[in-house]
Amino acid sequence: MFECFYPDWYLPSAYAVDYEELYNRGYRGLLFDIDNTLVPHGAPADPAAVALFEKLRAIGFRSCFLSNNRRERVEPFALQVKESFIEKADKPGKKSYRKAMELLGTDVDTTVFIGDQIFTDIFGAKRVGIFTILVQPIHPKEEIQIVLKRKLEKIILKHYRKSFSGV
Repeated sequence: MFECFYPDWYLPSAYAVDYEELYNRGYRGLLFDIDNTLVPHGAPADPAAVALFEKLRAIGFRSCFLSNNRRERVEPFALQVKESFIEKADKPGKKSYRKAMELLGTDVDTTVFIGDQIFTDIFGAKRVGIFTILVQPIHPKEEIQIVLKRKLEKIILKHYRKSFSGV
């Protein structure tokens, strides 16, 4: 019933992803949410984020940020880590995911999306056919509309865990 919301992988952090394994599996493009995926909501890129994207480029990945936030938020972050971006992405709409793959020169078989929200990040990427990685939010402080969505996400994650544990 909830399978359209299930991520392919569910990990504690974007910093815990085995990016070498993804590259060895043939993935070449990475799409990321920013807020609460890579840094707390509204925070600039920190040294860990800068180092991550240097590492990803060294592996051979191309990356793009796909954010529902405004340019004033997304552009400075993207410039700090030297990656492309799409602001006001209208996730979970399909258009920006496709545009991001076009920017990266990848397709649904060679692209991964990494984000912290099921109903925008994961659902949108799955609608397009992209491999998805859900990560736990970095920081508990969030806007009220996201807090409400998190309550629904807990229900989805409960079913997700049951479906993979055999319970």
